[in-house]
Order: sequence, then structure tokens, then C-alpha cells
Amino acid sequence: MVGGAPAPVAEPLIDEFTSALRALGAHVESGVFGARMEVSLVNDGPVTLLVEV
Repeated sequence: MVGGAPAPVAEPLIDEFTSALRALGAHVESGVFGARMEVSLVNDGPVTLLVEV
């Protein structure tokens, strides 16, 4: 498994990415960078896309 970039590098990249998505009209939720999160998903549509970065 490859580790992620250190926070000083990764956080500005995430901020730029979420800003770009919002500029395109996407609804984007964000939280505290680096915090542990538990995420759940409810599929409600014909397609689910998994994006791995």
C-alpha cells in the first residue's frame, strides 16, 4: 500500500479539487482535514461510481 502525501502538500490539493468541483456546480461536503471518518453509502440510482485517487 502506498502512503498519502504529507498534510502540508495534500491539504491544498484537496482544497483546490473541491473548489474546482464546486465551480462546476457539484455539491461537495468537506470536513476537518486528516480527521478519522466513518462513511456510509445508500445507493439511490442506476449507477454507482467508485473513484480511487
